Amino acid sequence: MKCPFCQHEDTQVLDTRVSEEGDAIRRRRRCVQCDKRFTTYERIELSMPIIVKKNGSRTEFASHKLRGSLMLALRKRPVSAEAIDAAVASIEEKLLISGRREVDTGHVGELVMQELKRLDEIAYIRFASVYKDFKDLAEFQQALVEVGHSRK
Repeated sequence: MKCPFCQHEDTQVLDTRVSEEGDAIRRRRRCVQCDKRFTTYERIELSMPIIVKKNGSRTEFASHKLRGSLMLALRKRPVSAEAIDAAVASIEEKLLISGRREVDTGHVGELVMQELKRLDEIAYIRFASVYKDFKDLAEFQQALVEVGHSRK
C-alpha cells in the first residue's frame, strides 16, 4: 500500500478491525519513510455481469430497471415491498453466482418470470404477455394453462 503523503511503497499495518457495519476491514497504517499514519478500508467488490441486448449492444446491469419491470408487472397487485426487494435480491444473487461476465436479456427475463410466477400469477401473465410477445390467443391460453398446472 502506497503512503498517500510521500508515495513510499512500504507501509506497516498497526491495527486491523472489522467496521461497525461489518462490511469492511479497517486498517490503521504507518509509513516507514515519513512516519505518518493513515487508515485504509477493504470492501468486497461485486461486479454484476454486462447485459447483452437483443440488438447486440451491451449495457451495465441496472438494479433500478429490474425493480421497475417488477413494479410494472405487480402494479395494483397485493404484493409487499419486502417481497419485491427479495425478488430483486434473488435475481441479482443468481446473476452473481452464475459467474458469467455477460448475460443476455433473455436470461434476465426468464429469471424475472420465475420470480413473478412465485409472487403473483396475474403479474406473471402480464409480464409474459409482453416478454414472450404472444402472436395469437392460443399462445396466451397456453401460458394460462402453464400457470394453472404449476398451481396444482
